[in-house]
Amino acid sequence: MHSTAAAHDGHHADLAKVPAVTLGFWIIKILATTLGETAGDTVTMSMHLGYLAGTGVFAALLALALAAQIRASRFHPFLFWTVIVATTTVGTTLADLCDRSLGIGHLGGSALLFALLAATLFAWHRSLGSVSIRRLDTRAAEIFYWLTILFSQTLGTALGDWVADPDTGWGFGYGGGAALFGAGLLVVVALYRWTRTSRTVLFWAAFILTRPLGATVGDYLDKPVAAGGLALSRYAASGALVACMLLLVIVLPQRAERLVRVARD
Repeated sequence: MHSTAAAHDGHHADLAKVPAVTLGFWIIKILATTLGETAGDTVTMSMHLGYLAGTGVFAALLALALAAQIRASRFHPFLFWTVIVATTTVGTTLADLCDRSLGIGHLGGSALLFALLAATLFAWHRSLGSVSIRRLDTRAAEIFYWLTILFSQTLGTALGDWVADPDTGWGFGYGGGAALFGAGLLVVVALYRWTRTSRTVLFWAAFILTRPLGATVGDYLDKPVAAGGLALSRYAASGALVACMLLLVIVLPQRAERLVRVARD
């Protein structure tokens, strides 16, 4: 019995608490980022709570989910994707708070969030020597990972709004913005398939790009027709996205990423 338990513990010790990066991972990730936009707008706009209160609500939910994720001893698909959705909703409301309530605009908000994301990645690499998801074998690495995700989700919202906004941004509209970020993802896929570009760099590039893609698709679903959207109910859109995510998490393979361990001083 003791040897079986030891083998079981050793098996878990070789696995990260995050999913392996597969096509299914990216499909669910895009749905999660789209849900983050519609759910965030539901609370701040449809429920009229505003950006500050909405950020507080979602930050509290994120804190609870993240605490459970960090305490977990192994990968739990539903828990992991709950934290991801929480980061996307916080990212939506926090980006809107920076861009609009603080009055620094889409460019200022994007620049601030890009600086925070770059600083987090720099500190992570400087402290632990790698920003790879296959090196999430310490509590510090986990914390850096989730900070990076939070800032990337928030930056993605700001970038999506900046590209789509016809008045204070590039004016691509929601469809044009989705096409632009989709093209960016295709470039990342091409680099993955036909070059030796760092897989870690490509992972984070794709992770960041899926957020503004989801943000523009989410805005396209629920914004008024006059603003270039479909004017769908935010409640209905969010419910449909939740249902799709739950179905895919159940149906698509969800295995833990395998760790690559190195000696530490």
